[in-house]
Amino acid sequence: MATKNIENDQSHLRRSLVLTGGGARAAYQVGVLKAVADILPVSMRHPFGIIAGTSAGAINATALACYADNYRNAVYEIENVWKTFTPDKVYRTDPVGVLVNMARWITGLFVPMPHRAVSLLDSSPLKVLLEHQMAFENIQENIDQGFIRALSVTASGYNSGHSVAFFQGTPDISSWKRFQRVGLRTSLSVQHLLASAAIPTIFPATRINREYYGDGAMRQLAPLSPAIHLGAEKVFVVGVSGNRSAPQIRRPTEGYPSLAHIGGHLLNSVFLDSLEYDVERLEKINDSLEMIPGHVLDKHGVHLRPIECLVISPSQCLDQIANRYAYTLPPTIRFFLRGIGATRSSGSSVLSYLLFERLFCNDLIELGYHDAMEVKDSIAAFFAD
Repeated sequence: MATKNIENDQSHLRRSLVLTGGGARAAYQVGVLKAVADILPVSMRHPFGIIAGTSAGAINATALACYADNYRNAVYEIENVWKTFTPDKVYRTDPVGVLVNMARWITGLFVPMPHRAVSLLDSSPLKVLLEHQMAFENIQENIDQGFIRALSVTASGYNSGHSVAFFQGTPDISSWKRFQRVGLRTSLSVQHLLASAAIPTIFPATRINREYYGDGAMRQLAPLSPAIHLGAEKVFVVGVSGNRSAPQIRRPTEGYPSLAHIGGHLLNSVFLDSLEYDVERLEKINDSLEMIPGHVLDKHGVHLRPIECLVISPSQCLDQIANRYAYTLPPTIRFFLRGIGATRSSGSSVLSYLLFERLFCNDLIELGYHDAMEVKDSIAAFFAD
């Protein structure tokens, strides 16, 4: 770790980075983070003091926090991992592993197996990768040295139904509880990342303390909430939804939707929709606060403040990009995905979540970099405190 060498201006501790979920789509975030590194002056080594991640975004967020003493070096290391990704680094792709796991999953539909993880894919390789890449002991050291204020990783409790933001941060931050969402102080570990990235039915749930947890995007109605609770006054959001790209033309349906088409629709509703709603809600609150004089708010004890928010999201449809690279998947996975219709254009949403393959990831990194550079003036203004 580097010795303490942060900006005299501590305003970065109130700037937050929010990284959402979406499996392999999270490669897009790396391109945006790389662009931020190129846009900001070299002297700004710590642009984000609060980092909040969900699902695969939690993995990127944690990597940044582990190496927060130098943002550019952290982004460089994250990019190297994504640029060399192969599916077997995330889940088992060998024929025996795939067949055994699917057999267990099918059996689990008819025979309860309460003491055995049941999922379509075995994510044990991801655990090995995270244990090798993440220096979790650095997180608290970086907090103590003032490089970051807090890191949050969100997962969804299968028993409680709560969206739980596990966080590690400065002593002044308190845990919180709201309707269906809580914030719990803890020492973050690989278990929290596996839980946050456990796409429902595809990857196994992970037990943390007394409960099993799955993907943090599930039931996360307010993805900006953890960052705000941790003290954010500015929020920089990197989404993985293509909602801002050209709307899809409604065409006549030629046949019954495939399993992948239906599954992709469900996954999109889990991963992509809540962010847009939460950002819209934040903007409406900001507009309302601007209409009310500050002394009136103080008089009535209303402790609300406008929160600046900048959102970067894909300008192109990631499903269509994924469809171009379906052929790069291992034969076992390709056979399974073809069977459920995921290799057809209508089912490529599922494909985009599982395509941890370097060609696809490199395309998404380049797209993220391009999209961020298109709004570089807005990004520079966001960091101009």
